[in-house]
Amino acid sequence: MSLLMQLQPAGKNRYLLPKTGQMQTEAMIYLDEVLFEESLDEDSVKQLRDAASLPGLHGRVLGMPDIHSGYGLPIGGVMAADAEHGLVSAGAVGMDINCGVRLLRTNIEAKSMNRSRLEQLVAAITKRIPTGIGTATPDRRWRGQILEKIFTHGSQAVVEEGWGRLRDVEHTEENGRLAFANPDALGKTMRRRSGQLGTLGGGNHFLELQEVVEIFSPELAKILGLELGSIAFMIHTGSRGFGHQICTEYSNRMAKEAPQHGIRLPNKGLAALPIDSQGGQAYLGAMACAVNYAFANRQIITHLVREAFTEVFGQKDTDLGLDVVYDVAHNIAKFEEHDGKKLLVHRKGATRALPPGHPQNPSVYKSTGHPALLPGSMGTSSYVVVGLPPVVETFCSVNHGAGRVMSRGAARRNITEQEFKASMGDIVTNAENYRQVIDEAPLAYKDIDRVVNVLADIGMVAKVARVVPLAVVKGSGE
Repeated sequence: MSLLMQLQPAGKNRYLLPKTGQMQTEAMIYLDEVLFEESLDEDSVKQLRDAASLPGLHGRVLGMPDIHSGYGLPIGGVMAADAEHGLVSAGAVGMDINCGVRLLRTNIEAKSMNRSRLEQLVAAITKRIPTGIGTATPDRRWRGQILEKIFTHGSQAVVEEGWGRLRDVEHTEENGRLAFANPDALGKTMRRRSGQLGTLGGGNHFLELQEVVEIFSPELAKILGLELGSIAFMIHTGSRGFGHQICTEYSNRMAKEAPQHGIRLPNKGLAALPIDSQGGQAYLGAMACAVNYAFANRQIITHLVREAFTEVFGQKDTDLGLDVVYDVAHNIAKFEEHDGKKLLVHRKGATRALPPGHPQNPSVYKSTGHPALLPGSMGTSSYVVVGLPPVVETFCSVNHGAGRVMSRGAARRNITEQEFKASMGDIVTNAENYRQVIDEAPLAYKDIDRVVNVLADIGMVAKVARVVPLAVVKGSGE
C-alpha cells in the first residue's frame, strides 16, 4: 500500500502517518483537502517516514503545508531530537544552512513608485549586489580577520563595522548569532567557499520591492511598522556555497561514522550522529558558523539596499525608514525548550514562530510574538504572520513559504513564455531573458493564500499583512 494511502485524517488540516515498521514515532502533515489531493507526493511522505525511524526523537516528525521532497528530510520538515540522547542530522537542516528571510519596512508610499523609478532602483541594487550561482564578493573587506569574527558573531560583527543599525540585531532571530559556533570545525574547502558575503546567489533567492496591500490586524501591523499602501522590501538568501560545503562534507562524515555508533540509517540523506559525539559536536559548531555567516550576509545586503534607496531617492536611508521588521531562519538546528525538555529542533524549510509571551521572543516582540515571513513566488503575494498559543503543537514551527509544486526541470520544460509573462504582469525584474528565471515562475509554486490558511484556519498563526511584488531581483542557476 502506498504511503499516501496510509495517511489518516486527524482533525482539521491534519493527516497522521501511524507508527509502522521501523518508525520510532508518528508523522503528522498539515494540509487542507485540496493541497492533500493536488500537491502531496509519495517521496515527501517517505522522507518523513524515514526521519521518524531515527532513534532519540521527541514527539512526532512534522510536515508543514509547503512540504515537498528534498534531500533527507523533506523541505517543510520539522524533527526534534532529545538533547541528551538524540541525533543531529546535517540533511535534516539542509544544504543552504540558514537560508532565511528579512523584511524591511519603509516610509515610502507605493503610489510614488512609477515604472521608471522601479527600474532605477533595480539597477542601483544589482550594481551593488552580485547575483547568480558561484558569484564571489567584490568587497575584500569581508575576508581575513573580520571573516573569523563573522563566523562567531554573525550580523553583530557587520553592524560593529558600521554596516547597519543597532536595532537591526535586535530584530533578528537569536540576535543574529548562534553562540556555539566553532571555526575550528571548518575544513579547508569549507573556508575556501566562504568568499560570497554580500551576494544573492540563484535558485529561489530574491530581493523584492513590495507593496503592503492588505492588513489583517491593524494593531499588530502598527507594532511591526507596516502601513497599507506603503513599500516593504524582502531579502531571501542564506549561507551560499559555504553552507552547502559544510552540509556536503558533514553528511558524508555522518554516513561513514554512523555504524560505529550502532545507528542504522534509513537513507544517506538522513545521515546522523549522536549529538554528544565528536562528529555531532563538530557539525553543530560548523553549522553555527554558517548560520552566523548567513545572518551577516543578509545584514550586508541590507546596508547595500539602503545605499541603493539613498541613491535613487536622494534622501538619507533613515528618513526613508528601511527598518528591519524581522529576520528569520528556515534551515537550521537549534537547542530549544519544549514540553519541559531540552531538544535539538531541526527545521528544514520551516520557520520558528514563537507565540505571545514566550520567553525566547525578542524583547521588542515579547507581547505579540515575533513575526514569521512567508514568501510566495516572484509573481504572487507574500505574508507576514505571528504565532498563536496552539503553535506549540509543532514545536512553534510554521511553513517557510508556498512550496514548489513543479520541479525546476518540469518548469523549464512545461511553462511557456506567454504563461510566464502573463503570470508576472507589470512586475519589473532584472532578468534579461525569461529563460533565466523560468524555473521560479509562479506556476511552479503552490497557492500561497491556501498554504498560509492551512495553519491560520486552525488557530496556529494570525495573519498580519499581505504584500505583493512590484520589482524582483533574482540570480540564475540552482
